[in-house]
Amino acid sequence: MSETTRALTDAQRRAVHELMRVSPVADELGRRFAAAGHELHLVGGSVRDALLGRLGDDLDFTTDALPEQTLRIIDGWAEAVWTTGQEFGTIGLARHGLRIEVTTFRADAYDRVSRNPIVRYGDNLVDDLRRRDFAVNAMAVSVPGHEFTDPYGGLNDLAEQILRTPGAPEDSFADDPLRMLRAARFAAQLRFSVAPEVRAAMAAMAGDLSRITAERIRDEFVKLMCGADPITGLRLLVDTGLADTFLPEVTGLKLEIDEHAQHKDVYEHTLIVVRNAIGHEADGPDFTLRMAALMHDVGKPATKAVGTDGGVSFHHHEVVGARLTKQRMKALKFPKDVISDVSELVMLHLRFYGYGRGEWTDSAVRRYVTDAGPLLTRLHSLTRSDVTTRNRRKAAQLAADYDALETRIARIAAEEDLARVRPDLDGNAIMELLGVPPGPVVGRAWRHLKELRLERGPLDRDEAEAELLRWAAAEGLTKP
Repeated sequence: MSETTRALTDAQRRAVHELMRVSPVADELGRRFAAAGHELHLVGGSVRDALLGRLGDDLDFTTDALPEQTLRIIDGWAEAVWTTGQEFGTIGLARHGLRIEVTTFRADAYDRVSRNPIVRYGDNLVDDLRRRDFAVNAMAVSVPGHEFTDPYGGLNDLAEQILRTPGAPEDSFADDPLRMLRAARFAAQLRFSVAPEVRAAMAAMAGDLSRITAERIRDEFVKLMCGADPITGLRLLVDTGLADTFLPEVTGLKLEIDEHAQHKDVYEHTLIVVRNAIGHEADGPDFTLRMAALMHDVGKPATKAVGTDGGVSFHHHEVVGARLTKQRMKALKFPKDVISDVSELVMLHLRFYGYGRGEWTDSAVRRYVTDAGPLLTRLHSLTRSDVTTRNRRKAAQLAADYDALETRIARIAAEEDLARVRPDLDGNAIMELLGVPPGPVVGRAWRHLKELRLERGPLDRDEAEAELLRWAAAEGLTKP
């Protein structure tokens, strides 16, 4: 038995096992469609994932029934129904814990200029499968009959772990350029390679990605970054030129040599940092951490300087990098809180360096924790991930230094409740002591007391009041 045949047999066994789990619901739904004179097929990613032994609770079906007919067929059977995709031929429903989408056969037309296809319904399964992005997503299983349809060799591609398009890749990508980004996403998620002809078309047509909205690009990119192997996907984006369209800062890193000459370039160092960050995740993919790892050095090209001795430096690249990160993520329409968290991690990623030389006071540790706030755990992970030196002695020393910092943070936190550093007097106490109404003076006094808290640690009530009155006198403020 050949390796490919053995792989196909294993895949088919997995598919049977997975389909048996959902078949009570799937087959019952199929019988309802059959009774109404219509076909129903499990399709696309659901079939692929069943063959990979990873079918989830979200199932995709295709049918020759129109959306209005689908609604009549599921009436009284579905536990919940949603019609947000009805104009595109999709009806959603829920049954026994499964989320199901049923889409009418499609034969979309593309003008290859606008971003969205003209939705047209098809009349047969094979044509519907041909319009899908990759052959591994162009397979179907009928329900309740369980007949397998694979007109474009998806099962073989699945066994060989390769991505090909059902038709010519140039035609597929001209219809929907987002499919090029999906190729990189599936490479990251499935650890599949991309067929040479598909890769060549991606490189030749990368500029067409500019036809796609920022939101669609963002969503695919997030899935890529949260895949099992985002490094493969990122390399594909950069090597084909797709990254130039929506993430040029990463491509730009290939030009910059690391200041310590320990890596071929900052680009390679960055990919190692992303991989390291994945190793620090405790609860599954953390997009914020991975994105910060990807962007942490994007400020280096703009800050590169060569000294008289030939040494290379990138002073304040974290500041520039944070600004570039914020601009790029804003252009990709990321939520404000995600932009803020990622750019703040980029800004803070160098703060640790110098700690090992004994320069940090307890005040510095307090500020480190306070500035990181809820991002402290991620900052720990990012900082440790950024150590990619091949010098084992240096790497061990940096790790020991960071261990010491974390131990010190834990000690001070236990003593001072570092997670909630605040002034020793609240706004009401400030107003009462100074005899002032709410306003700017209270804010200034509060900030002064917080600085003291960071510098000296907790003050008792008498000390805090004395310091506030001393500050008020210096500011020319007197109690009426």
